[in-house]
Amino acid sequence: MNSEERLLTGFRDVYNKLVWLNKSKMERSLSGYKPAEVHCLEFIQKNSEVNVTKLAEAFYMTRSAMSKMTKKLMEKGVIESYQKPENKKEIYFRLTEKGRQVDQIHTELHQEFRERDHSVFDTITEQELEGMLKFVDRYSEHLDEEIDKQNRKSKNE
Repeated sequence: MNSEERLLTGFRDVYNKLVWLNKSKMERSLSGYKPAEVHCLEFIQKNSEVNVTKLAEAFYMTRSAMSKMTKKLMEKGVIESYQKPENKKEIYFRLTEKGRQVDQIHTELHQEFRERDHSVFDTITEQELEGMLKFVDRYSEHLDEEIDKQNRKSKNE
């Protein structure tokens, strides 16, 4: 296995281990919510003027699929829709009090998991971390470009 394969396999393995370690506590604490729903709540909380299009782009989903998810979240009472007085066409979402509570639980769990894993990050120098971040940013930009190419190709077919 070459270095690139080892790196990509390493990313996947680390991700899978994090999911496995965090899964049971997340499921217990956030019972009744799928991970995608919880991350949707987090996105709405952290961003302004969130609509279906913005959510679909952020989660690499179709607008139709995201519409279904937002409808479920509204039925669960964790988000509500609103319109701006100057733009009655566009529908935006915000968290309800119940949604803020779910998001707070999620935030606290992530903080707990970061504290659990802090010992690893304590051993990494700032220079090593910056190098890893630079790589992740560069690779993410490349993947964004590839996604754009695929989207353009799909529209032309």
